[in-house]
Amino acid sequence: MSDPPATFLAWIILIPFIGALLPPFAVWLAPKPSRGAAAAFAAALVSSAALVIALSHTPDVFAGGEVHVAIPWIAQIGLTLALRFDGLAMVFVLLILGIGLLVILYARFYLEKSDQVARFFAILLLFQGAMLGIVLADNLLLLVVFWELTSLTSFLLVGFDPRSIEARRGALMALVITAGGGLCLLAGFLLLGSVAGSFALSEVLAAADTVHAHPLYLPILVLILLGAFTKSAQFPFHFWLPAAMTAPTPVSAYLHSATMVKAGIFLLARFFPVFAETDTWFYLVGGVGLTTFLLGAYFAIFKHDIKGLLAYSTISHLGLITFLFGLGTPLGAVAGLFHAMNHAVFKASLFMAAGIIDHETGTRDMRRLSGLWYFMPITGTLAMVAAAAMAGVPLLNGFLSKEMFFAETVHHEWLGHLDWILPVAATTGGIFAVAYSVRFIHDVFFGGRSCYLDHNPHEPPRWMRIPIEILVALCLLVGIFPEQTVRPLLDLGVRSMLGFDPKYDLAIWHGFSFPLLMSLIALIGGMLLYRMRGGLFNLHDWLFPPASAASVFQRLAAGMQRFARARMPRTARASLQGSLAWLLLSVLVLAVLPLLPAMLQLQPGTLPGLLATLRLGPLDLPSIGGAIILAVALVGVVGLRRQRLQATILIGVIGLIVSLAFVHFSAPDLALTQLSVEVVTTILLLLVLYFMPQQDTARISRWRHTRDLVLAVGAGGGAAVLAFAILSAETPSISGYYLAASKPAAGAGNVVNGILVDFRGFDTLGEITVLAIAAAGIFAMLRGIRLRTPPRDLFGRRWSADAHPVILSMLSRPLLPMALLVAVFMLLRGHHEPGGGFIAGLIAGIALILQQLASGQQWSAERLRLNYTRLIGAGLMLSLGTGLAALVFGRPFLTSAFWHGDLPLIGELEFASAMAFDAGVFLVVLGTVMLILDNLGRLSGHRQHHHQHQQGRGSEIHTPGSAPWKP
Repeated sequence: MSDPPATFLAWIILIPFIGALLPPFAVWLAPKPSRGAAAAFAAALVSSAALVIALSHTPDVFAGGEVHVAIPWIAQIGLTLALRFDGLAMVFVLLILGIGLLVILYARFYLEKSDQVARFFAILLLFQGAMLGIVLADNLLLLVVFWELTSLTSFLLVGFDPRSIEARRGALMALVITAGGGLCLLAGFLLLGSVAGSFALSEVLAAADTVHAHPLYLPILVLILLGAFTKSAQFPFHFWLPAAMTAPTPVSAYLHSATMVKAGIFLLARFFPVFAETDTWFYLVGGVGLTTFLLGAYFAIFKHDIKGLLAYSTISHLGLITFLFGLGTPLGAVAGLFHAMNHAVFKASLFMAAGIIDHETGTRDMRRLSGLWYFMPITGTLAMVAAAAMAGVPLLNGFLSKEMFFAETVHHEWLGHLDWILPVAATTGGIFAVAYSVRFIHDVFFGGRSCYLDHNPHEPPRWMRIPIEILVALCLLVGIFPEQTVRPLLDLGVRSMLGFDPKYDLAIWHGFSFPLLMSLIALIGGMLLYRMRGGLFNLHDWLFPPASAASVFQRLAAGMQRFARARMPRTARASLQGSLAWLLLSVLVLAVLPLLPAMLQLQPGTLPGLLATLRLGPLDLPSIGGAIILAVALVGVVGLRRQRLQATILIGVIGLIVSLAFVHFSAPDLALTQLSVEVVTTILLLLVLYFMPQQDTARISRWRHTRDLVLAVGAGGGAAVLAFAILSAETPSISGYYLAASKPAAGAGNVVNGILVDFRGFDTLGEITVLAIAAAGIFAMLRGIRLRTPPRDLFGRRWSADAHPVILSMLSRPLLPMALLVAVFMLLRGHHEPGGGFIAGLIAGIALILQQLASGQQWSAERLRLNYTRLIGAGLMLSLGTGLAALVFGRPFLTSAFWHGDLPLIGELEFASAMAFDAGVFLVVLGTVMLILDNLGRLSGHRQHHHQHQQGRGSEIHTPGSAPWKP
């Protein structure tokens, strides 16, 4: 079988992102009882596909090579879709995907039927894709993009249960800390790229000497370490990780083992050749790591919640790994990478065991649990083996890497005559680790049957336990046969991290040595420390009152909010009109200040002479007439601002004149868009005005009149001067390029549409994404709101009882299919003639909303059955999929292709892939327009039944909410 092409490497990342759509689709197709299984199967299928592609590239890496792929993206700023699959990336890819598959299988049985399983697995796959992007990125800026994506997706995972205040707080805390660290990482990478001369990771790794010698070495190092420390929960940023344990246990098992917290560890490993072997690196990384290792291990002893104990133990082990990298020695880096692998295995199994305990007993409080081994012997045995691996018991994987850790603390030369500090600190941390591991084993599984449980627990379903069995088997296999199991993979990771093969030994027995003595002291000391736990707990409670860093963070955040509100300037508390006034004033000041020196230096005759040299276009009668109508309508809007309906009509007149101006100046696409937008806007304003007073009776002070007049004259005059300067300036135009390249490069006869969906397609994708986000925000704000509508009009008359006139209903129904045909026609012709997806979406939206106005929402919904949110999602996915399809053929993102030929019976035919992108724009615009207008029309829907009841009794009183133009 031939080797897979390098471009397949991108699919390791793309498959989880695209596959995130599969679990919701599977739930939609599956019958209700099997929806959880369908979603889990879909997620497992996605992860398996990514794993298969990753494994297909491993022969190249084992042969001593690397797989690289680079796809141009935004070359002007150095951002390239560059990926790198080497030994270090392969280690983390296998951890992310392998443990991810086990977590998916575990979650299938852990999640309740009432949980939103489709949403859970979709977010989990998005998070998985972001983590894969971090470890595979070969570009600094691309790495930051995926780095922040992990912060966003982990926020959604931690706060998965919206009903839990603790979950929301933990998610927000994690987002603030890790996203803040991400901003520091971005700053550090920008400086690092400027020093190294490139943002390509391969070139940065080769510029270690340049970076070391540069004056910005320390700021770069500190900024990058802030990113790594916040993500990997190092002191003093460790508190977000225990707060994140409010997430569902499958999420905790994934975040604490192979993902999220390992992102910072991966960063230390990846940039080890660039920053290591300096005193600064040792004291910053080693000092923070050792402090985190000791504090995390100590506090883990006193946590009563099983997940709390495991969370602090994760902090401790992350500190241990960070300290090993901080030593700056090759063997320290080997030990750090090895322990990162081992920790992922036994910590995932421990969290899954904790989830089973919680699932079967209903509690995680170790003070309420004891004697579970009698009821759950298999789960208890598995958990005890995993906890022993965490404690560093011989013949388990944790023992081997902890032995290497002890050995590295002995053989170092950084502290001179204070060398004894590191072995003592390491042994102390080892004692703590054994103590909290023994506490977990004894307090949960032994000590007599608990009297706090209201039922006898039992073993979980067989398949729920299989992931733990696989992971525990790996703990044993690696601990007993390290050379045959983990050595080949570890060698690859070390070689790509260091650039050479250091000499190290993974043998179980090295003879009697000082590191072995440290291990024995840790084992014995940990058990003795647990025996003295009574007095130790009392001393701890006396030294450390019940307060945590998380609570300090919450109080600090609340205090900062109170401080900001108390000192919020008057401008921020102003009304909408006041805020707009300050905005316009600021714009005017910022616009005039740069021009002020030049204006002061003008000679008296300069301005008339400059105006005389300008070449002005001729004026014609239609332009003059349109300008007069436009000016009169604008003055009318200001004069009739208190009479909102009349002002709305004049605003429509202004929009119509602007549309005619576009027609006059040969811009049919703009004219069609403007006209469609005017119709939609008018309907929107009428729906909003229905719930507002018919007149504005508020009095306006004379000072405000003066202020608004000055601002209006200044802003209008400034805009006129700016427009005049742009239109009269003789500058090179880019229109010639688009006119010449539109047909040969994009296959577009309509240059405007070619620019939107091809040349500037990325801008359009961003715009429709913002449009979809705005629609979702409006939908969320309007959902559940019911407004009291006015029972009478401006003149005191009751609304007409005929909410949906029969004649209007009968006329609108045959017009609907014709209007939709016009929309489809405008969509299909848009690539060659005036039209396009945006215009077609507006036309279809107008047709559908007018149908609702004529026949009512209920009548329309029963026949159309459109899900507007799905329309928006389908449009976004179609547009995004069109762009991603180019990557399959090795072309830049959103590169279009077109075909021209003759077909039998049909004749000449041309098709461009950009038309599929335009179809996505059509769906997003249609869904957004309908979602907003439909929900505005439903604001008083709760009164419709009462209205029908009144009509059924023959009452002449028409209830609120049944205005003649309301849907």
